[in-house]
Amino acid sequence: MSKTMPFTVALTGGIASGKSAVEQRFKAHGVHVLDADQASRVVVEVGNDGLAAIVAAFGSEVLDAKGRLDRPRMRERVFVDPTARKTLESIVHPRVRQWLLERAQSDEGPYVMLAIPLLAENIGHYRWVDRIAVVDVPEATQLQRLMQRDGMDEDLAVRILATQTSRTARLALADDVIDNNGPESALESQVAALHQRYLALAAARS
Repeated sequence: MSKTMPFTVALTGGIASGKSAVEQRFKAHGVHVLDADQASRVVVEVGNDGLAAIVAAFGSEVLDAKGRLDRPRMRERVFVDPTARKTLESIVHPRVRQWLLERAQSDEGPYVMLAIPLLAENIGHYRWVDRIAVVDVPEATQLQRLMQRDGMDEDLAVRILATQTSRTARLALADDVIDNNGPESALESQVAALHQRYLALAAARS
């Protein structure tokens, strides 16, 4: 591991917990946020070996007319086939981790944040982060927000939540918990306080 690795905070939370809203508030404080979702798109762009590996595993029918990954078709396929999902994850996740690590190592801010939705499911691969912040809401709130946000029925929303690590397991990993069960405005003071804490921790380590 690079000796110049900055203080690194991993931000996570379940689907529809409000991670993006928290992420934007850290960015407003000037924090560099590296997003695993962005990385997952980059590593399968046309010309990258991630896309070639997906085609080798699933065939060219997972590509759209322009030769790009057909994300809706791929999502549909892996949602109903756990084996296919594991195959896809075995291709994408290592590349995402490498993308995040390389950019974290070269970051020059006082600390860097990694936004990783599936951190709990892959925690063994992220032992190098210094701190974990979890955006937390009750599962009933998650369900309601997911249905409203994506316009899906309750049955599908419940099934999607069931594929994720439990709230209890996420909280067990947390060094810091951001409560997002109230209005978004309530995030301001929580993020500001955590930002100051992370600056102090980063300074103490340097």
